[in-house]
Amino acid sequence: MEETEFWEIVDSTREAAGEDPDDHADLLVERLSALDPVAVTDFARHFESRFQRAYRWDLWGAAWVLLDGASDDCFENFRCWLIAQGRRVFEGALHDPDALALLLPRFDEEADGEAEDVGFAAFDAYEQLTGGELPELGLPEAPSEPLGVPVDFEDDRALAVAYPRLWARFRTGTGDAPRQSGGQGLA
Repeated sequence: MEETEFWEIVDSTREAAGEDPDDHADLLVERLSALDPVAVTDFARHFESRFQRAYRWDLWGAAWVLLDGASDDCFENFRCWLIAQGRRVFEGALHDPDALALLLPRFDEEADGEAEDVGFAAFDAYEQLTGGELPELGLPEAPSEPLGVPVDFEDDRALAVAYPRLWARFRTGTGDAPRQSGGQGLA
């Protein structure tokens, strides 16, 4: 499976699901189950490769701002959701995480930013097709720590500086005035 076909499957199933992550996962499983096991494995390889590429501190910071906090598990689900948004949003976010403020036409922190089941779609489809588990994907081992330099997630001022567009769109006006960790006020 070529990268273009991977993204076409992601986009067409997301659009058919009306942007609902649970429906998207179901439609992905359905679509992948119509392929052969080799194609499903290729899809899983494409997905996992992007999932690993998104394991970065700067994207975690963007997720933190969008979701008003993001645990380890939450960030895993966010990366699945980010891939599910399609190539333009995914690659744009990797290029500049703060650009998510412009790339996302809408974002509801209660409904968006989480698509864990999308991350399991290829596993589920492969099992439906073969009755077995998805084989090893042959990818390098995932890094144990996110790439890049972390921002202090507990320091709203640092987040506002690192992600000015995201902060302005999703945190300003929410009652979340930038504060420094340690209880210090703004200078």
